This record gives sequence, C-alpha cells and structure tokens, in this order.
Amino acid sequence: MSLRDKMLAVIDDVNGSVAEREELVEMIAIALLTRKNLFVLGEPGQAKSYAINLFRRHITGARQFERLLSKQSDEEQLFGRVDLSSLIPGSIPDSALENDDIYQNLRFDLNCAVDGLGQRKNAPETFTVLGKAADKLETYRKAVALLHHSEPVVQTSGKIPEADIVLLDEIFKCNDGVLNSLLTALNERKYTNEGRTYPIPTISFFAASNEIPNFSDPQEKILEALYDRLELKVVTANIEDRDTRLAVLKNKQSGAFGQISSTITLEELTEMQREVAAIPVPDAANELADDILCELRKSMTVSDRKYLGYYPIAQAKAWLSGHDKVEASDLLALKNYLWRLPADREKVENVLNRLCVNPMQEKTDNLRAMALESQSDFKEACGDGRADLARKAFIKLRGELIRLYQRQCELRAAAQSDGEIALTDSLLADLEGISRQAHEETGFTYTPLSEIAALN
Repeated sequence: MSLRDKMLAVIDDVNGSVAEREELVEMIAIALLTRKNLFVLGEPGQAKSYAINLFRRHITGARQFERLLSKQSDEEQLFGRVDLSSLIPGSIPDSALENDDIYQNLRFDLNCAVDGLGQRKNAPETFTVLGKAADKLETYRKAVALLHHSEPVVQTSGKIPEADIVLLDEIFKCNDGVLNSLLTALNERKYTNEGRTYPIPTISFFAASNEIPNFSDPQEKILEALYDRLELKVVTANIEDRDTRLAVLKNKQSGAFGQISSTITLEELTEMQREVAAIPVPDAANELADDILCELRKSMTVSDRKYLGYYPIAQAKAWLSGHDKVEASDLLALKNYLWRLPADREKVENVLNRLCVNPMQEKTDNLRAMALESQSDFKEACGDGRADLARKAFIKLRGELIRLYQRQCELRAAAQSDGEIALTDSLLADLEGISRQAHEETGFTYTPLSEIAALN
C-alpha cells in the first residue's frame, strides 16, 4: 500500500466516526502534511476536539499535548517549569543524568540490591552491600555535579516542547503572558525560557473555540496576531441529516464508535510530507492563484503572505487526489485558507468555484457540441447530391449557428476573467469555421455570423 493510500485509509477511518466532518478531517490531514496550524470554529459538542484526537490516535508514535486554556493558564502548564535542583549550587538535575550510562548502571545496581533484600533483610552484610551501592551512586552524582556547569533546566516532559501534535481548546482565553510564548511557538516552532531559545518538534498546532475575538475591541485586538498564525480555518455545524444522526447514535450504542482499523507511523508521516513538497506547481497554477487573489481583493482583504504561502495546501490536495502536479481543482482546498472572518467564507467559495471549477468551460463545450451535431446533420443531408436538400440543410444550419452565436455573445458579456473571455473567443472561432465550411460546400458567399445576426 502506498503512503497516499495509507493516509486516505486513515481519513476514511476517521470519517466513519465523525459524521458530516469530511471537510474538517481533510483539513486535519492537510495541516499535518504541510506542518500548518488549524483553527476550528464551532459550538460546543460538535466533535471538534474529538476529530483531532481521533486522527492523532491513528498516528503511532505521535506525542500529543492537549490543554483547555483559561485566563489562569500559565507558561509552566504549557511549556514546562524550571527544575529547582538545577539552581542549587553543587546539585545536578535528574534530566542531566538521564543519558549518563555510568550513573544509570549504578542506579540499576542499587535498585537490584533493594529488590533482592527478601529474607536477607536482617543479615548484617545485606546493609553493607546496600551502603556501598548507595555510596557509589551518591559519590558519582556529586562528582558529576562539581563538573556540571550550573544553569537553569526546564522540565518539559509531557509539555509542548516535546509534543508532535498540540491541541489548545478555547485558545483565545489565554492571558497576555501565554500569548507571547504561543506566538513564537506557532510561527517559528521555538520557545524561550530563562533567556534561552529552544526548538520544538511540533508538526501542527490545532486550536478550537466557539467564538472568535472582536478585533475592533482594543482589549481583544492583541489576539489578532495569534488568530493570523492559525493559517487553516474550518467552521463546524451540528449534524443536519437525520439518517446520519441515527447512524452515529447506533454506532456508539454498538461500541464500534471510534475504533481504529488503519494507522500510519510518525516516520511515514514525515515521508508523506516530503512527497507532498515534491509535487510540481506549474506556472498556470500560480497564475490562477494570482487571479483568485485579485478577484478576492475586490471585496475583502487578502495579504501577500497569504498569497505567497498558498502552494503547500494545493500540493497536499493534489497529493491526496492522486495528481502528479497541482491542478486547478486542487486550489479548491484554499476555501479553508483564504478567508479570515466567517463572513468572507461564501465570497471565497464562490470565487474558487467560478475560477477553479471553470463553469465557463462546460458552457462553451456544450455550445460547441451543439454546433458540431448540427454540422453533422448538414453533411448527412448534403450526401445525396440534391441541391434543394442541400439548400434547406444550409438554411437550417445557419439558423442554428446564429442562435449559438447569440448564446456565445451572452457568455462573453458575462465573462469575468481573461481566461473565460479566451474560452468564448475560441468558441466563436469554431462557430465561424463551421459556417465558412458550409458556405463553401453550398456555393454561397461567406458572411460572418455577426453580420448575419445583425440582419435578423
């Protein structure tokens, strides 16, 4: 099974336990494939956190940190606290000895001596052995402490600095102190403690909330930078379909809800990220992205940073779709990337559907097919060589071509991009070609469709 098939199997597995969350599940996958951050907006009880946690459970070896934030949350709860023993002169923190083989061997010997007491606990020589083992361990620890340069050590076990996936619920309720640390973590994958900056391995930060801040409020505007660091955004809703609700309920009652049948390893996810980054992005895709940008900027704000960072999302969508390069349809995934406020979602979706799905192509193709069918009927009627039948067939074809020409004019007037105009112009050229050929075959003097239509 290919890496892509493995990821698709995980997506299908998760979708089987979270109804009507296909968009969210796909965005979770795209976030992980591109190392982007994802924000989920929705009312309580809409399986926002559950979907993220369930997806993470399908990645073996991935360490997760999860926290419900509030004004009382502090940096220590997220990033770890300073080991006080590291601040005591002549002392050494346990974390500094974790990879010391000699210390660990001596500690093992002492553990064995303690575990083997049994019936010998009252024998004098037993405690002599214990004393020697304890003295060796303590003497070695003191010696290492003397050589160890005293500096603050942060205990990060189980915190963000050691997490591959981070889920922060009610992220906008954090206080100002936590905010600054989160900004650096989300944007640069780093955190600073006691004057030292450390890299963190987090692949993606996932955040959830049932509301977004009011950025026009001076007290909440400070959260705007944090909001912008969450590049991908999804809005959830309650399950709408009755049959789907009942199916989920039955699934939960049967005990099959949330079962895992497909997994990927953390190493496989890393290799998937490499494959995604290798998907070619043609110039046509970049030009289409620029067309989308220009169209959106007519009614909303889209930053250059957004535009310049679009392609990893398109690459991930192309990879999931089995495309060998980014295609126009892959840019539909930008639906959850380009909007900033929920009110802009519909605008973004409409522009993407119009420019990426290309309905103008379908319309011009349909008119072209009608013209070719009429041409075929004309040639069939002219096949027996009778001039009167050929004349009648020509008149019929000309009437149909005029009708199609008028439809072409309507499409051109409605075209909203250079690409759509080019499609309608190409259609006109084909209509004129059919008309010219029919004129020549029947001996009539060729007249452009525009002039014929003007006479009617």
